Amino acid sequence: MSGPQDHFFAALRQVGMIEVPEEFSVARSQQEIARTVVADIEAFIAIFDRVTTRSAWQEQVTRAAPEIARLRRSEACFFSAWDFHLPAAPASNWQLIEFNDNGSGVVFAGLVNRIFYEVSGMERRKDIEPPLPIPAFFDQLAAMIETEAEAFFETRPSGSLLILDDAESLERGRFRRELILLRDLLRTRGWRAEIGSADQLCWDGRRLLRQDVEVSFVINRSTNFFWEGTSFAPLAAAYRAARIYVAPNPFTYATRSDKRLLELLSHREWDQQLGIAAAERALLERHVPQTWLVREDNLDRMVEEKDSLVFKPAHGFASHGLLSASQVGRSRLRRLLKRGLPYVAQRRVAKRSMCADGQDLWTDLRVWSYRGRRFLLSGRASRHPEFVDLRPPGGWLPTYACG
Repeated sequence: MSGPQDHFFAALRQVGMIEVPEEFSVARSQQEIARTVVADIEAFIAIFDRVTTRSAWQEQVTRAAPEIARLRRSEACFFSAWDFHLPAAPASNWQLIEFNDNGSGVVFAGLVNRIFYEVSGMERRKDIEPPLPIPAFFDQLAAMIETEAEAFFETRPSGSLLILDDAESLERGRFRRELILLRDLLRTRGWRAEIGSADQLCWDGRRLLRQDVEVSFVINRSTNFFWEGTSFAPLAAAYRAARIYVAPNPFTYATRSDKRLLELLSHREWDQQLGIAAAERALLERHVPQTWLVREDNLDRMVEEKDSLVFKPAHGFASHGLLSASQVGRSRLRRLLKRGLPYVAQRRVAKRSMCADGQDLWTDLRVWSYRGRRFLLSGRASRHPEFVDLRPPGGWLPTYACG
């Protein structure tokens, strides 16, 4: 690459993404999404929010959930991310692949979009929706967290704010630097912000403590979605006592993020119990690929159709546990069922392709929205059409609305 884009990685490192490109890959090209498509996706997200926050839906989907996930909570996740595949044509045939209420990469994506916009000369293009300047983007993130604090506590809480993640992720995770940037941002806004893991917490029956400091507000990055195990007992106790704010939490996961919910969203059999209206169903059927929870009674069919399906763990993340068609067979699926490892099979959806640095890449789209308002687009460019392979020249992809 020549010209001002030579400065792209250096500029990212200067604003805090010091791992680029050695540990965190970023593609040196952009993805452009038509504004009409973005507007349609925003309308879909509004339907998704309406359906999944409805009492009928929440009552049905939490009936078989762990007890802690049945406790109704008011938190709204500010890092909510909808993942889509956009086939090459028609543009209107985009499909929701999954929803994440603790999506990783929001801070990095905001930096990537703005820095690429500046160094590539895209500022001269009038058809591109300009990403927020970095100070304004940071202000926006901080304002969302302040909004949640005021809604839950009616004021900023007296205790500290803890960014929580699993110990291994804090030591070696791809997004550990992102958590540091978020912590430092919140400190500049007057929060007593720290980063830690669940095993550092204790509950004294009245307060959640970390190193003898009270914790009031938790930004939860852990992938232990139902807080299973003794290390999460203090957090769970404070949560049950309604003494702390936690987002996301087991209730938001069980009602919005669990991949098993995609079966309910993609099939109409349960609409009456779930309170899904006809107009909502019409939109869901167009944009949610058919998904099934693998069960003993449909296992044979799933194996027969495996070449047109993608198999992934219901509680998976970051493509962990994804099975290719060649890895799927009756005996393997039965073993997973016996071990109590739920899998979903989802109709495969083609990805849009692009060429970067002379190599074909396949792209996806992540739309970030908070309380009904889209605030960021991001994407990834993979070297493999089915699995996520973000090695260069692939990686996180500058993404913009255009037209």
